[in-house]
Amino acid sequence: MKARTMVAAHLLVATGWAVPAAAQVGYSGYALPLGLAVEAATAAVKACEAKGWPVTATVVDASGLVKATLKADHATVHTPDTAFRKAYTVATLGPIFKFDRSSAFAEIVAKYPGGAGSSLSTIPNVIALAGGVAVMHGNEIVAAIGVGGAPGGDKDEACASAGLAAIADRAHTH
Repeated sequence: MKARTMVAAHLLVATGWAVPAAAQVGYSGYALPLGLAVEAATAAVKACEAKGWPVTATVVDASGLVKATLKADHATVHTPDTAFRKAYTVATLGPIFKFDRSSAFAEIVAKYPGGAGSSLSTIPNVIALAGGVAVMHGNEIVAAIGVGGAPGGDKDEACASAGLAAIADRAHTH
């Protein structure tokens, strides 16, 4: 893992991407409460369920550890993995590359095929698919919501956004 990270860092420098030295995870000390994580995951699943899409929603903390996962009835077996990976991508790479949605990471990877972007997408648990959104506290990503299983990443991301909207007024989001 360390060698793979070093290769990605070298590729980032070679392509002219600057990685801020001050990028930190969990700097403010704010942590999304478990109750809000469960509520966000529930709202995301219900938003997709209302459209007939059985999905899984996962909320991770700022370090990428799972706070809550809900798998809807009839959601397929791969949905927990993709939901987690979308949330993990936003929580762990978003602070470094300044994105708050996994669709933005997918765009970065698409811009640099075969280069730094594709190397980043090979990091364990990272995925270049839409469907994850950040939970913000000020300018800091303190958690992320990932959804997998709708017929398209844009739809997963809309449901993740619905999960965020359900808690935004209580999660200190912007």
